[in-house]
Amino acid sequence: MVHHRLLCLWFPRLGVERLMRREDPEGERPVATVAGHRGAQVLDCVSRAAEALGLRPGQRLRDATAIHPDLILRPRDPSAEAAFLAALRRWADRFGPRVAEDPPDTLVVDVTGCAHLFGGEEAMVARAVEEATDMGLTVHAGLADTPGAAWALTRHSDGRGPPPPLSGDAIDQEARATRSRAAKRGPAIPPPLEGPVSRIAPPGETWQSVGNLPVAALRLEPATVAELSQLGLRRISDLVAQPRAGLSRRFGQPMMDRLDKVLGMAPDPIAPRRPDARFAVRMTLPEPVGLEEDVMAAVDRLLPALFERLAAAGRGARRVLLEMSRTDRDVVGVDVALARTAQDADVLRPLLAMRVARIDAGYGIDALRIEVLVSEPVRTHQDALAGDGAAAPRDTAMADLIGRLGTRIGPERITRLHPVDTHIPEKAHREVAAAFSAGARAWPPAPVPRPLLIWPPEPVGAPARPVPPERFRWRGRDMALARARGPERIAPEWWLDDPAWRTGTRDYWRATCESGEILWLYYAHGKRLRAGWFCQGSFC
Repeated sequence: MVHHRLLCLWFPRLGVERLMRREDPEGERPVATVAGHRGAQVLDCVSRAAEALGLRPGQRLRDATAIHPDLILRPRDPSAEAAFLAALRRWADRFGPRVAEDPPDTLVVDVTGCAHLFGGEEAMVARAVEEATDMGLTVHAGLADTPGAAWALTRHSDGRGPPPPLSGDAIDQEARATRSRAAKRGPAIPPPLEGPVSRIAPPGETWQSVGNLPVAALRLEPATVAELSQLGLRRISDLVAQPRAGLSRRFGQPMMDRLDKVLGMAPDPIAPRRPDARFAVRMTLPEPVGLEEDVMAAVDRLLPALFERLAAAGRGARRVLLEMSRTDRDVVGVDVALARTAQDADVLRPLLAMRVARIDAGYGIDALRIEVLVSEPVRTHQDALAGDGAAAPRDTAMADLIGRLGTRIGPERITRLHPVDTHIPEKAHREVAAAFSAGARAWPPAPVPRPLLIWPPEPVGAPARPVPPERFRWRGRDMALARARGPERIAPEWWLDDPAWRTGTRDYWRATCESGEILWLYYAHGKRLRAGWFCQGSFC
């Protein structure tokens, strides 16, 4: 019988060690990342030096700084940690073909049939731990027949387990314990995590390996673990010895499913992330070049090969990076964003030429690399029928124009308006980057004509009555009303507390003045101090 073998790699200090690799490679200074939880600042991840001082995840920030005022604090960056875990996933695929991420700090590798390539499972796990340690990372490894068993061995085989989750009660309890220890001048608990930990469950012996682990190894909620402990069910073997029907009725079927998955009695597949498709070409020049014409000649050699690879994958380029290695070992690059998906070199080359002209070649460029940072599936369109053939060229020309302008001043500075489904006049559109959005096909018609110009409401000097005033004062000018059309009543969005609409329901009028100006006035039906007339736009 062939047993599936799963390797779990847990990086308990990934949050801080990601930063320490750059700021403190020796790991001598106490460092911690901080996260917000229920209005309080708490420690999210601590370094080994900080943990040796009695600090641990879940402590309130004020208590941690009271213990060690010189603690180095950094805000937690979940997106950067996710990117770092993805980089570790690419590193871990040397041990098995299928690697899955278990955010925020765990990898699961399917190593079935791969151990003999490393000299056995012990040697494979030892190599994974050694390489991770060389990268400055603390790692705990577990190998078993199921992902749940490997996860449990990784975290709970040393008898302590991972830090408790950041619940409000746990934070308050930890704060009280910290103050008590400070008052007694006692040692900090629990002891800091030591170096790498590795646990291997022999094939077919999952039950023997995890039966003595605490029930928390099943990834149960803290409340469920506490209730099981009160009943004397503290280990996985205690649960197995109980009638399943009674446990299921009291604690629910999800707990039993967790138990079955850990023991291999229910399927627990891993979901490896598909590797990102990368398209890049590179050229090393026989001699350094410094002229723009020479650089573009090399680009002309690279672009056809790049677009051949894109075409084979059915994709086009939307953002491209050109990197040039100089003889002084410095790398300069240009980033080009396109307003439409490029499927051939003719669209991309002019944009690269505009940016290459600004590059300082130094003492010469000896290598070039072009990489597609963002690609999209190529959308095929049916040939236009008679009478519609001019639509596509106009769209293409506009996209090319946006791309050229964006290359000069930045794609985010070229914007277009998109309609928004709302009845509030000033919210009827939003501004988006033209290079990364499609033009609106059709704008919904307004119930009544709207002004060409709209600005924030300006007070109008007139009696606070819902009848259009014959005379009023606006922007320091006395105005006389010739005629008025309306009203159009617009109510505020009751589900939002918009400060601009706290004046209540508005009655809009199209007011034509004797001076020829056509203004957009409204009367706000607010309370006594907020009622009155305002001007919000002009029709000419």
